[in-house]
Amino acid sequence: MCPSRLVLEHVTSRWGVLVQIALLERSYRFSELRRRIGGVSEKMLTQTLQTLERDGFVHREARPVIPPRVDYSLTPLGEESARRVRELALWTESRVPAVEAARARYDAERGQ
Repeated sequence: MCPSRLVLEHVTSRWGVLVQIALLERSYRFSELRRRIGGVSEKMLTQTLQTLERDGFVHREARPVIPPRVDYSLTPLGEESARRVRELALWTESRVPAVEAARARYDAERGQ
């Protein structure tokens, strides 16, 4: 598999997109980020953050305080990616009525 396809998969995954868009706002602690995104399991958020961190999009900062504090933020590469992904997400959101109309036409033509 081509390396760029794997990166594209990580960046454009359902949770990858939402994590990047949220982190464009500011850095978040894990539980804050999970609440901000909504609907993501702890396991899936952990996997998504680890994948994006490994790829160089997310920075994880563990602070040696009690209780332990871990903050997540975007790297410069992550900020660049997040801005582009956000534009696609905004475009998608604005085009939902057109997509729904196309689906309705398709279903009507096929008697579904």
